[in-house]
Amino acid sequence: MSRILLALVLPVVVGACEAAGVLPRPAEAVAQQAPAANGAIELPAVDTTSSTTAAPERQARAGVRFPRPRAVRGLYVNAWAAGSNSRMRGLMDIALRTEINAFVIDIKDASGYISHHTEVPLAHEIGATGEIRIPDLRGLLDRLEAERVYPIARITIVQDPILAKYRPELAVQDTAGGVWVDSKGIVWLNAFEPRVWDYHVAIAREVALMGFPEIQFDYVRFPDAPEEDMARAVFVGANGRSKATAIRELLAHARSELADLDVQFTADVFGVTTSAERDVGIGQLWESFIDRVDVALPMVYPSHYWQGSYGFQVPNAHPYEVVLRALRDAQRRSARVEGAGTTRPWLQDFSLGQPPYAAAEVRAQIQATYDAGIDEWILWNPGSRYTEAALEPVAGFVSEPLIRIGGTLAPVSRRHTVLDSVSVVADADADDGN
Repeated sequence: MSRILLALVLPVVVGACEAAGVLPRPAEAVAQQAPAANGAIELPAVDTTSSTTAAPERQARAGVRFPRPRAVRGLYVNAWAAGSNSRMRGLMDIALRTEINAFVIDIKDASGYISHHTEVPLAHEIGATGEIRIPDLRGLLDRLEAERVYPIARITIVQDPILAKYRPELAVQDTAGGVWVDSKGIVWLNAFEPRVWDYHVAIAREVALMGFPEIQFDYVRFPDAPEEDMARAVFVGANGRSKATAIRELLAHARSELADLDVQFTADVFGVTTSAERDVGIGQLWESFIDRVDVALPMVYPSHYWQGSYGFQVPNAHPYEVVLRALRDAQRRSARVEGAGTTRPWLQDFSLGQPPYAAAEVRAQIQATYDAGIDEWILWNPGSRYTEAALEPVAGFVSEPLIRIGGTLAPVSRRHTVLDSVSVVADADADDGN
């Protein structure tokens, strides 16, 4: 079935679903900008004009090529999958059959390699062009345009071993001299460094001019390393600023530099930032960044929460409850910030611990997102292999989906009843002193 036909059928289906009381859908907002800072070491100028042919035409057509969906529902696509015709055909077929309408595509991941044939000079100087995983990025964008799939360019920032190797002065330094390496052997770029910001802005501009309507920064943070590791870390250029201030300035600078391209600017953040009232050491404090992005994407993977989070001994076994509480916290905090961007969570479609994640666990997170008043989400699977049974078909579910809630599987329509019964049992146990 073509996407044009689906576009005719889908409004009827959605109307029927809404009439049946299926899943609420909410709102959107926008944010602002800020300045750049200077650094001591000059990097080569970035030629953004030569990065694409007919750039002005592409730029003018950005909204026509890829109109933003009313609600983004996407899949992460790693660079290897994005560069494979067969893998992309399979993922596009999922989008054709289901509610999926967007792909997050790796332009630069934590390896430091840029996935496509870039013209950013510094990338060539440091060897970041040595592993081309998406040989024809323009062709891929043309395919996505034809299939009406909204593309999002993912660019990782502070994990970049290639830039750190060839520009060691841009990395976190060690008190003993040289580049700081954490106990896992990872080298980190220094998020206080404006030259780190500008390298990634240059990459972002290039792919935005190619046609990407949304730029997503990931690893926009400081190292999450043990205290003994951090005691050796030196952040040149901090000049008394907090880590949260640096992240705010980085995001504001990037957004300002991309403002003339009329692209959405978004950032991935730790899931815990929706609830933590202080910076947990990585520079991500909700109130400090939420008005400097169009969309914040907290990684609210239940498997990544500590034992006891939200009162659950095994958070991974409570996908609905964990995601609901995390996102309600995000909504509450955003409401207090003028100009706050919207929230679009990363949800877990992989297994890490018990229970293994299948359709009921993935759908539980999607439903929790809707129940928190958010209508957008993206699924993460590092291998870009997804549980299609968790996704709503374009013609609607044939039978009511099950979700994992309250430690059991239940039809989605009974979620409130299940939660009420669980809370009654918990209250009775508390009264008995258990």
